[in-house]
Amino acid sequence: MGNPGTLYLVATPIGNLGDMTLRGLEILKQVDIIASEDTRKTGRLLQHFAISKPQISFHAYNEVQAGQRILELLRQGQDVALVTNAGTPGIADPGYSVVRSALAEGLPVTMIPGPCALIMAAVLSGLPLHSFTFRGFPPRKSAARRRFFAADAASPYTLIYYESPHRLLDSLADALAVLGDRPAALANDLTKLYEAVWRGRLSDLLRQAQESRRQGEYVLVIAGAAQEARPTDEE
Repeated sequence: MGNPGTLYLVATPIGNLGDMTLRGLEILKQVDIIASEDTRKTGRLLQHFAISKPQISFHAYNEVQAGQRILELLRQGQDVALVTNAGTPGIADPGYSVVRSALAEGLPVTMIPGPCALIMAAVLSGLPLHSFTFRGFPPRKSAARRRFFAADAASPYTLIYYESPHRLLDSLADALAVLGDRPAALANDLTKLYEAVWRGRLSDLLRQAQESRRQGEYVLVIAGAAQEARPTDEE
């Protein structure tokens, strides 16, 4: 049996296509097949960079079956690039399960680093980042969401969450009710034309979100329980 293929986790732009790395493009051209969270979106990315490569679908709803197919391709010696709709695979996106399975079999796994919304938002927040906790998307329902926030209420570390435009106001209101009026930042449309980072207290962000058109994905960064810093400027 020949050498196994390598699984490459390739970070892709979160908005601005100019953020696609040169190494990422090289790998997408080099691999035998691309596993995509959304083959249509990846197709547009590939077309933009004049890359022609076969794709298979790999998303949250077929992760088990598609993951097995990826493992079989790797066993056969084929190189596979895994990409999600935007950003770094495995960060609040599919990828963890197939990485874990590939490592368990001793199959080669590596990563092509690049854009990651949580890191960009955290740095731009102005809040302390010596230690932070990323919690992904809060639950959809208020009671569960409040328990979710309460689990970190005593944590001294900066807290980072993703949120959709449809649940943003409810999440901000629940965070304010559970965590108190802490320093925070809200990032939206990062790397895009209308990129914005609002900074202030949670009550300030809730008020600004109520008065603004809500679209695109959001990253909410909240000060830990023991943090005193309060950023005040806005972008």
